[in-house]
Amino acid sequence: MSALLTILAGALAAYVLIYYTVISGSRCRSKATLKGKTAVVTGSNTGIGKAAALDLAKRGARVILACRNQEKAEAAVYDIRRESGNTAVLFMHLDLASLQSVRTFAETFLKTEPRLDLLINNAGLIGPGRTEDGFGMAFGVNHLGHFLLTLLLLDRLKASGQSRIVNVSALLHRLGSVDFSTLNTHKDLVTGQSSWHCFKAYCHSKLCNVLFTRELANRLEGTGVTCYSLHPGVIDTDFGRNMSRWLRLLMLPFSKLFFLDAEGGAQTTLHCALQEGLEPLSGRYFSSCGLQEVSAAGRDDALARKLWEVSERLCGMS
Repeated sequence: MSALLTILAGALAAYVLIYYTVISGSRCRSKATLKGKTAVVTGSNTGIGKAAALDLAKRGARVILACRNQEKAEAAVYDIRRESGNTAVLFMHLDLASLQSVRTFAETFLKTEPRLDLLINNAGLIGPGRTEDGFGMAFGVNHLGHFLLTLLLLDRLKASGQSRIVNVSALLHRLGSVDFSTLNTHKDLVTGQSSWHCFKAYCHSKLCNVLFTRELANRLEGTGVTCYSLHPGVIDTDFGRNMSRWLRLLMLPFSKLFFLDAEGGAQTTLHCALQEGLEPLSGRYFSSCGLQEVSAAGRDDALARKLWEVSERLCGMS
C-alpha cells in the first residue's frame, strides 16, 4: 500500500510540475490601461473570448461582445460588468455564418461607435454544416466571416490611430492547405462532412487565418494599424460543441487534466492586443506570448495574396 501511495504521489507531483511548467502557458505582462478605447471581440460569450473581454473591461475599455446567441451574450455582458465594475460592456448581434449579418453588424457599429482600437477575431468552430451563403461552416465562419468583418471596419480602425487586429488561429494550421479548385467546386476546402473532413476543414481555416494576417499586414503598412495571428494553446472550453457526442466524451478526461482554462487560453490574445512594442512584428504569429514560426504554407506570400483576392470575390467586395 505504501508503494502504491508513493507511486500516486509521484504521479501527482509530476502532473503538477508538467502543468505549471508546460501546460499552463505564459501570461500577458502588459500593464496597459484602455480608458477611452473601444474593443470588439467576436465569440465572446464564452471561453477565451469572454476571458479576453473581461480583461479588456477591467482595463477600462468599452467592449462590444459580437456574438450570435443573444441570451448567452447578454448573460456574459452581465457577468463581465459585475466582475469588472465596467458598465461600458454591451452586446451586438453578429452571426459569422451569414455575410448579411456581418454587413448589418458593421453598419450598426459604424453608425453608433465613433472609434475602434482593437478588433479581436476570436470566434471559431469545428463541425459539419453550411453557412447561410452555402460555404463550408469552418471556412465560412473561421475565415470568410472574419475577413469581411475586418474589411468593413478597417477605415474606422485606421481613423482611430494606433489600432490592432488580432486573429485567433491555431497550431493545427500546420496541417492545413488551401485548394482553390475544391473551393471553387464545393464552396469549401474539403469535399465531405465526415468527422475527418471536419477536422481537415478546421486545419485549413486556421491556415487561412495565418495567411489573411500576413497579407493584411502588407496592405496596412504605414497606416498605424497592425495585425497578429496566434495559437492560444489547447483550451478546455465548449469550442467543440459541434463535434459528435462520442468524440466529446472521449476528449473529456484529457481536457480536464491537460488543457488550459479560458483565462490561461486568453493570454496570448491579450499579449497580441496589448503588449507594447509589437508593431514591427505586424503580420507575425504568436504562441505562449512569444513569437513563433508558421508552416511553410503560412509563409507563402503568393498564396496569401490569392486567398485575399478569392475571399474578396466570395464576399462580393471586388
